[in-house]
Amino acid sequence: MQTQGERIQGCGNSPLDYWRRVWCFLAMFVDPIELIQHWRDEASKAGELDPDAMALATASKNGYPSVRIVLFRGVRRGRICFFTNYQSRKGHELDTNPRAALAIHYPSLSRQIRVEGPVERLLPGESDDYFASRPRGHQVGAWASDQSRTIPSLEVVRARVSEQEARFEGIPVVRPPYWGGYGILPEKIELWTAGLDRIHDRRLFTRAPGAEWVESRLSP
Repeated sequence: MQTQGERIQGCGNSPLDYWRRVWCFLAMFVDPIELIQHWRDEASKAGELDPDAMALATASKNGYPSVRIVLFRGVRRGRICFFTNYQSRKGHELDTNPRAALAIHYPSLSRQIRVEGPVERLLPGESDDYFASRPRGHQVGAWASDQSRTIPSLEVVRARVSEQEARFEGIPVVRPPYWGGYGILPEKIELWTAGLDRIHDRRLFTRAPGAEWVESRLSP
């Protein structure tokens, strides 16, 4: 059996070997979750405007979908993480229908990632640690905003910001009990790479609970 290094070495360096080199590179990663982080890091190095931006799709208990952009905040315990207000629309939908889908697009790399799976809240300590790392203005804003609720004007929120700034003056801003992280435990991951003449490479990884990843390929 060849080692990963031997596989890469035998792939050639000619531009004509593009697909072969892509396949060889991907063969280095046994766990597709690791590759998600690697692609994100490559997108950052390539100058992607916001490499952490990802579309998060949720649905109500009646199946009405909604989608918005959230920020990728790393992988914890095998879960792809993001943070938000638990009382937001997505929070309420995840409470009643705890499944979601993600899409991440890196135009500069001609790559796309799709993820599906169940969602659960992160541990309180994980949310506390992340909240403590946020800029202070963001921390105060989490206390001031009733996310997704109707307001008479933005001035109401600005007034609440001033109130919370006074409340926490000279002391650390603690995490609100209604704010924290979620983790998506992937059951399906598709890694998409653009190809010539729209012959795109689509690698699908599926995994049942407690099982190993199974890889297949999808037609472009």
